[in-house]
Amino acid sequence: MTTAAPYVPDLESLDPALDLRAEILRLKRSRNAVILAHYYQEPEIQDLADFVGDSLQLAQQAASTGADVIAFCGVHFMAETAKILNPGKRVVIPDMDAGCSLADRCTGAAFGKWLEQYPEHEVVSYINCSAEVKALSTVICTSSNAVRVVESIPADRKIVFAPDRHLGKWVMQQTGRDMVLWPGFCIVHEQFTAKRVAAMQAQHPGAKLIAHPECDATVSRLADFVGSTAALLRYVKESPAGSFIVATEAGILHQMRKARPDAELIAAPADSGCNCSLCPYMKLNSLEKLCLALRDLQPEILLDEGVRLRALEPVQRMLALG
Repeated sequence: MTTAAPYVPDLESLDPALDLRAEILRLKRSRNAVILAHYYQEPEIQDLADFVGDSLQLAQQAASTGADVIAFCGVHFMAETAKILNPGKRVVIPDMDAGCSLADRCTGAAFGKWLEQYPEHEVVSYINCSAEVKALSTVICTSSNAVRVVESIPADRKIVFAPDRHLGKWVMQQTGRDMVLWPGFCIVHEQFTAKRVAAMQAQHPGAKLIAHPECDATVSRLADFVGSTAALLRYVKESPAGSFIVATEAGILHQMRKARPDAELIAAPADSGCNCSLCPYMKLNSLEKLCLALRDLQPEILLDEGVRLRALEPVQRMLALG
């Protein structure tokens, strides 16, 4: 279980005239810290980070950093993964409430009880899960390498896949492997529907639809390309197309605009009355909270050592597969 010393960020302690960017960079140097940020973070955080990437890239960066402090601008399962890989480093997150709908709805206790039904199965867990769930897994995967991870398991072995049912179904289609799926979903990607996306395609007939595999299969089937956030960014960089409908969290559009300022980038509409899809957890982080995290070295990710060690092996298996 993730724990943290009681800490309430005192935003009022920051001088309103403070140059936050300069102060964050000063604190980073004094702490020998590295700032890692996910593609779904606010643009000002992405622009300040030492590295911006998807879950696999961030795990790889966390595994290789020589910094004493890791300031993780993402959600808590990502910061936990950094701590799993770096027990001797301090890992802080700007807002401890930056959770994940997938991870929060698949607790270690519930998952362990559910797994009792499948004693002869290998357990492949999407990285969007808690340290406790990772500790119950055979191997971890991300959307970047889920197909490769599943294909690495012998064909005669049965597989449980958790916690994202949509990613699991997509991997089944790509690999031809049958898997038992935990019935979880991302609250952002669940909002994309085939009806709304098809209507957007009709409005923009020349646009390429690109989608994250956390989307429902009805959306993925309409897409010209399905891939992780890093793969979607790469597709936009390399495609000759001039217009893209992007069915994932809208934070990725910042890097896409930097890579393709000439392209039309359209956030796929959510089926919830708005024309944007933003993760409310990712957006809890801010420059102010990042500054305080580096100043106070809080909130800090702390893990039970037994859980960390059990989670380390499946994470290392993932990293070995690339």
